[in-house]
Amino acid sequence: MRKQRHTFYGNCPVEAALDIIGGKWKAILLFHILDGTKRFNELGRLLPGLTPRMLTTQLRELEADGVVTRTIYPQVPPKVEYSITPFGRTLQPLLQELAAWSETHVKPRLEHASSADSPES
Repeated sequence: MRKQRHTFYGNCPVEAALDIIGGKWKAILLFHILDGTKRFNELGRLLPGLTPRMLTTQLRELEADGVVTRTIYPQVPPKVEYSITPFGRTLQPLLQELAAWSETHVKPRLEHASSADSPES
């Protein structure tokens, strides 16, 4: 029996949404899968800090939540692809807005911090 991971948190729908897409890797994985179907190793190369075990865990959770679809092809070596579901596609505007916010607000802060740390400052 699958353990229920999600509950609706009464007055905070953001918390319920973050239960599905929150964490260090899920939104980043979704951002890449929204760009097109990806294979397991391709996702691993796109996110070098993500261990294969954690990648497997995150993809399984996204699949269990109906956000991505896993397709296994009966061949040797095994071929597995991950693609976005219609439900997962509804997250695209949110992730695009988050990316735009980051470009506008986070990137300048990082550039400022980087220039302040340089020896030429």
